[in-house]
Amino acid sequence: MSKARLEAFSDGVIAILITIMVLELHAPEHATWAALIPLWPVFLSYVLSFVFLGIYWNNHHHLLQAIKHVDGRVLWANMHLLLWLSLIPFVTAWMGQNRFDAQPVALYGVVLLLSGAAYFILTRALLALHGQSSVLAIALGRDFKGKISAVIYLAIPLSLVASWMACALYVLVAIMWLVPDRRIEKTLVS
Repeated sequence: MSKARLEAFSDGVIAILITIMVLELHAPEHATWAALIPLWPVFLSYVLSFVFLGIYWNNHHHLLQAIKHVDGRVLWANMHLLLWLSLIPFVTAWMGQNRFDAQPVALYGVVLLLSGAAYFILTRALLALHGQSSVLAIALGRDFKGKISAVIYLAIPLSLVASWMACALYVLVAIMWLVPDRRIEKTLVS
């Protein structure tokens, strides 16, 4: 079956998730710069999550450019990814409203870890469908960034001791992935 419907649906879901997150940014009651200061944790949470959703959207787009079609297994793997991504607005709001306290930061990390695992499962479903000699398989290679990200997320328990360190690690993962996955672009051009 065609990949177009899966791509359009995923794009729509991610757009809705970003919209939900921005609706959590409430304007202060007073029209002063000082009134904005208490909102910094909510805003920083929003920016970090916006970046993560942007990373997933970009890499999902690149992933789908490297394939020809999808099957039921791929559709469900994609829904699994969207399930975890759909929790990002909730954990973003909880983390921001609680000023990066330990438990919200830990849950944020768990959702990021499970989103990454779901993305990995989606790539494996696509590889199973298209084969190890496909453009996608060649482009993905050893997936070094994916493996490093998973290792960094294993530091989630660190958030219970020093939530700022866990947040720094989440930012590190975002920085690693900020540039879209060029392996697929390079393979498609070749």
